[in-house]
Order: sequence, then structure tokens, then C-alpha cells
Amino acid sequence: MSALVIIAIVTAFALWLGVRARHGHDMDLEQWTVGGRSFGTAFVFLLMAGEIYTTFTFLGGSGFAYGKGAPVYYILSYATLAYVLSYWMLPPIWRYAKNNRLVSQPHFFMHKYRSPALGTLVALVGVAALIPYLVLQLKGLGIIVATASYGAISSTAAIWIGAIVVTAYVTVSGVRGSAWNSCVKDTLILAIVLFLGIYLPIHHYGSLSDMFHAIDTARPGFLTFPAKGQSVTWFQSTVLLTSLGFFMWPHTFGSVYTARDERIFRRNAIVLPLYQLILLFVFFVGFAAVLKVPGLKGGDIDLSLFKLSLQTFDPWFIGVIGAAGVLTALVPGSMILTTASTLLANDVYRGAMNRNASDETVARIARWLVPVVALVAIFFTLHGGDTIVALLLMGYNFVTQLFPALVCSLRLHNRATKQGAMCGIIVGVAVVIWTTVTKASVGQLFPFLPDAMKDMNIGFVALALNVIVFVIVSAVTQPRGAGEEATAH
Repeated sequence: MSALVIIAIVTAFALWLGVRARHGHDMDLEQWTVGGRSFGTAFVFLLMAGEIYTTFTFLGGSGFAYGKGAPVYYILSYATLAYVLSYWMLPPIWRYAKNNRLVSQPHFFMHKYRSPALGTLVALVGVAALIPYLVLQLKGLGIIVATASYGAISSTAAIWIGAIVVTAYVTVSGVRGSAWNSCVKDTLILAIVLFLGIYLPIHHYGSLSDMFHAIDTARPGFLTFPAKGQSVTWFQSTVLLTSLGFFMWPHTFGSVYTARDERIFRRNAIVLPLYQLILLFVFFVGFAAVLKVPGLKGGDIDLSLFKLSLQTFDPWFIGVIGAAGVLTALVPGSMILTTASTLLANDVYRGAMNRNASDETVARIARWLVPVVALVAIFFTLHGGDTIVALLLMGYNFVTQLFPALVCSLRLHNRATKQGAMCGIIVGVAVVIWTTVTKASVGQLFPFLPDAMKDMNIGFVALALNVIVFVIVSAVTQPRGAGEEATAH
């Protein structure tokens, strides 16, 4: 009962804080979506860092370490590389967005390439990637609350309650509600993760080195990369591919617009890679469970953190862990809801259906769409079955297809065309869908490659074809006449 009370108190506080965040601000479109571009270093840091600690990391990070061993370190590496890239990439994006009063990622592509159709395409790709990401947060929320409350609250009830809480404060406060709650979430999750990652190995094994020695003795080779499958080649290619796609997620891209000035990104690019190291302690929890909670298979590996914690701690502390887990769902979930609603209102409705719609109309429609998007996500969460896993795997490869067009748009003299960008994205997304549905691998498609190359992430095939089509179509569709411009600069 004590665990349930703690979870309920933290959830209620998140709702109050999220609603309170709008105090003193007129929630027009710019305030609701990008916080009036007034956030300082701390808020921008928390919005970007908050994307590290989702339910996928909280449950999936420890579960991946428990089930897969060494390959889990890709989760630690790819965001670090993305943050290094952000030092150069994000300032020009922010400057352009501020000068043109942009409020979404598709807005950026539409302006850069002077193509509402491209903006609509980018919006549809974004929504297709965001819905399964939101479903993941809600599924994780259900697992966390049901487990931490010792079954007093069912997974279904937890999903509905969490969705209602997020919908309420997103509708009222938009991105400000997410920013305020991210302060609480990151403080709590930082304390919990550090404690669990240090205490559990010492409590059950004596020390971190003793834990790894025991695992290596009991399961030789578990702590090293396998020769095939999730090998070193898979690790390197997956880290590179996902780092390119990291800021292509519409809600992460949109968080860039909230900054007060561009120096914030360079300061954060220095600190955020260090913040990534905290993920090691999530992995330590998963490793600690390998020998103490044996036998978890399939999706149950994601329960390793809670299974070991239930064996170790009193109910009240399980409630604290559960409350931290709830916030890892609510904060990213609120960012996803805000972004998905904005994409549909600003870039699908205004971009493709009513280009003369005012900001007030778009803001109103975006708020109306918040509960609609939430209900769609709840439906897939409760009835989607395993198909959503395939959709989620497609999500990252989907958004990565936007990277070539983005990079070209940042050049001073962009020779890429809107036709090239659209064709490249369409081909890339189509290949992602085909390879995911058929479960094709690089080794199957290219059996003549050396064995070391056959484990390369299949997403590179889609990205390579995207770039090839992008270059060819842009070359063919170059506007005639010396005075014409290929794209907006």
C-alpha cells in the first residue's frame, strides 16, 4: 500500500506542476509549442537530456544488459556521438527557426525547400514514428505501475490514468509543462539510478568487479560482443545510424526552438556526453540481475530491474522506484503528444488543407488533437500486440531518412532540390518498411560481402538508397536559368 501511495502522490504532483507551468503566459501557438523561445541552458538541457531517460531506457536498458550483454553499450554511445554533432548542427537550425518564427520540424523543411508538400511529407513521417514511440511510453508505464504497486493497479488502469494526466497538462501548458516536470524527473531518476547501480552489485556480489567476474565465470563470453549477429560491426553501424537520427525525431528537433540563444547548444554539447555516463548504472542493475533473477525470456527481460528490486527492498522504496519510472513515461510522453499534435495541426492541416489558417486556429486545433492522439496511442497500447514492436524498430530508421535533406539545407548554397529531397525520403522510408516487414539483413541481400560486413545495420541500405536518389533527382531537377535558385537558403 505504501508503494501505491508514493506513486499516486508523485503522479498528482506531476499533474499539478504541469498545469501550473502555464501561469503568467498567454498560451498562443509559439508559447504552447516552443515556450516562446525563452528557455535558458537548464531547461534546454533537461528537455534534451530527458530524451535519454524514457521507459525504454529505464526498463529496456537494464533488460537489454540482462538479456544481451555487451551489445547494450550501443545505448550509451549513440547519443554521445549525436551530442558532439549538435555542437555544429543545432546553432544554425536555431538561428533559421528564430528568424522565420518556425514552430515545428516540418516547418523548417518547408521553408528551406519552399515546398509545403515536403513539409507535409516530413510531418507524416514524423507522426508515423512518434505514435509507436508514445505507445512504448504507455506500455512501459503500465508495466512499472502494475509491478511497483504489487498488482494493486492493473496495467490497463495505469495506462489510462497516465494518458489522462499527460493529456491534461499538455492541453493546458504545452511544452512548458514538459519542461517543468523534466526538472523533477531528472532529479529523481538521477538519484535512483545512481543508488541502484552502486548498491545492488555491492549488496549481491560484494563489488562491481566481483559481479563481472561472477558473470564471466558463469556465462563465458556474455560480456563480450558475439562473433556474429550483434557483433562489433553491428555495434559500430547501429551507433552511427542512430546518432544521425537522434535529432531527427520531431520532438527532439522541436526542443531546439525553445532556446533563448545559440550558445546554449554549445554549452550543453560539452555537458550532455558526460551525463550519458549515468546510463552505465542502469546497465549495472541489469547485469546484477543476470545471476540473481535467472530465467527471464522474451519481453520479460525488461522486468529485470523490478524483479531484483522486489527481492532486495521494502515496499515503500519500490514505490519510489516506481514513481521515478512513471515520470520517465510522463515527460517524454508529453513532449511526443505536444509535437504530434503540432505536426498534424500546423503541417498537415495548415500545410496541406488550409494554408491561410491563422496561428490562433492552428493552436486551437493542436489542443483539440491532443486527446485524439492520446486515444490512438492508448488503442495501440492495449490492442496493438507485437506489431507495435516492428513499428518502433521502423521509427528510428524512418526519421534518419530526413538527415541528408537537413544537412544539405544547412549549406550556404544548397544545390539540392525539393523534388530530390522528397524522392530520397520516400525511397528511404519505403526501403525501411520493406526490410522491416521481410526481416531482411545485409547478409541476405548481399551474400558476397565479407563476413565482417554482413552484420551491418540494415538501416544503412535505406539511407544509402535515399542519398543516391536524392543526388540523382536533384541533379535532374536543377532549375534552368542562372538567376534561379534551387532551394531556399
